[in-house]
Amino acid sequence: MGSRMTEFSEARAKRILLISLVVVGMGFTVLFPILAPVGREMGLTEFQITAIIGASSITVFLASPRWGRLSDRLGRKAVILIGLFGFAFGTFLFNGVIYLGLSAAITGTTLFAALVASRMVHAAVMSATMPAANAFMADITSPENRTKGMGAAGAANNLGSMMGPAVAALAVFSLLMPLWVMAALAFLNGLFIWRFLPEPPRHNAPRLGAKMRYRDPRIFPFIIVGVTMFSGMALVQQTMGFRFQDALSLSATETAQAVGLGMMLSAAASLLAQGVVVQRLSLAPFTLLRVAMPLLFLAFATMALTESRWVLTAAMMVQGFGMGLAGPGFMAGASLAVTAEEQGAVAGVAGSCGPLGFAIGPMLGGALYQLQPTLPYAVAAGVYVVLFLSMGWLGRRLEKGARGAEPRA
Repeated sequence: MGSRMTEFSEARAKRILLISLVVVGMGFTVLFPILAPVGREMGLTEFQITAIIGASSITVFLASPRWGRLSDRLGRKAVILIGLFGFAFGTFLFNGVIYLGLSAAITGTTLFAALVASRMVHAAVMSATMPAANAFMADITSPENRTKGMGAAGAANNLGSMMGPAVAALAVFSLLMPLWVMAALAFLNGLFIWRFLPEPPRHNAPRLGAKMRYRDPRIFPFIIVGVTMFSGMALVQQTMGFRFQDALSLSATETAQAVGLGMMLSAAASLLAQGVVVQRLSLAPFTLLRVAMPLLFLAFATMALTESRWVLTAAMMVQGFGMGLAGPGFMAGASLAVTAEEQGAVAGVAGSCGPLGFAIGPMLGGALYQLQPTLPYAVAAGVYVVLFLSMGWLGRRLEKGARGAEPRA
């Protein structure tokens, strides 16, 4: 990789980054078991609740590519720190608005607008973390180990995703306590990174880093896969709170606990996929995607056909395992398709696919759920059928885009 850190410092940097990504994963999932029941406690509709996630995801989608390119210019560590401290600040801001809503200090349209605005501010800054972290991992892994490196990052993030719902269990004391605890942990995580994470090797890059288009033929097939894949997942994930609460007649606190357990087991299955299967089998990125799609179809079809708590929980575990395979396949495939100088740019572009999917999926899922509670899961299952059937065409597009591309450094 040119001027590189020593093997010892590379290993140390990777360990520190992975520890930090565990906390980042916790922050992303602690809200999901809580938002649906809390939103209903504040008098919001299903569509309004999912629109809050959708609006913040649009913000992340717009901001992620620029943060990725800025990490090429400012350095990975600086941008990671902006995201972590921004996450802490944004969580305090969002929590404050929720507190005002639960106490009826603000209600109705004013409450909804305040929740959307505070979440968008939160999202604009916290979106710096993941593209810079993925680019950092690309910097300290060789091309032949890139898929394993992305798998390790995904496994760390999913370990945190598994722990986030456990933090959500603090809702038995107060519905807002898990969010306050997570804000404090995010701030401490920023201090940890500031003190211990070394800066990876810098590449000579243009002033704002290499700019990359979504339609760049080297990565376009992965962009299609990423947006479609995350849209289908978001259809389901952001409506599971409603599904558990309505199908099982649960209270707000019981819903947070039931969904939290399901998400914890789902993240554990994803961790198994990324920490064992991806690391040991060394499968090509597109192979991982081809294996993942039928598993995700099975999970979502099951969710549409059952109202059993334990079958729904088992389906969430299958979903987690499938996404544990698909995530590293998607990120590593995009990373390997471009040059070393473009890692920040591609991390930002590829990293924005999830937020774009989560901008489309939650709002569509909320609208479909209001029409018929099983519709989000049936539609998601159909999305993965179409995606699986398109894999051959996408693979041919990828090979065509790769012709004439520069060899990887």
